Amino acid sequence: MTETILGLLRHGQTDWNIDLRLQGSSDIPLNETGRNQAAAAGAKLSRADWDVIIASPLSRASDTANIIAEQLGMHVVIVPELVERSFGVAEGMSHSEWRRMFESNEHIEGLEPIEDLRARSEALLQLIATEYDGLRVLAVSHGAFIRKVLRVVSDNSIPREGDRLGNASLNKVVHSDGFWAISDYNPDSLAL
Repeated sequence: MTETILGLLRHGQTDWNIDLRLQGSSDIPLNETGRNQAAAAGAKLSRADWDVIIASPLSRASDTANIIAEQLGMHVVIVPELVERSFGVAEGMSHSEWRRMFESNEHIEGLEPIEDLRARSEALLQLIATEYDGLRVLAVSHGAFIRKVLRVVSDNSIPREGDRLGNASLNKVVHSDGFWAISDYNPDSLAL
């Protein structure tokens, strides 16, 4: 029985995270705290636990991955499927503004439909299960995308209502006998 492990690490903090603004596909860079969080996460990870590091092409994720990879003596592979959900014209809005707009069923131009996000999450899981079969893969990505992957794997039971994935948090899923399961759920940052 071959196991494939996928670690889902959320990128470090950006200025928009502080303001609780939707970043989506906007390429918002890490701030100093975010770079420090990436370094702290890297210090808690072991090279012996990972075979490969992959990352979203957005700089906040790829920079987080590169900081960690440098500490572990590894390199980063960019995987487009890991990019954050596009929130279209809502990017830059506060979370509360977005929630009001979303709950009132307003048309949000450029918003990636949840069905497409789910399909992309499932495509990533398939990619990992086939291209990285038997490996331990650390994937650096984004909050909404990681949440969707966890929901797909857990049949919508995780993350729990009200849980927010902290910057530099790490959650793990495992693929074995044709099925994915959550092996370690922790919404808290490794940088704490």
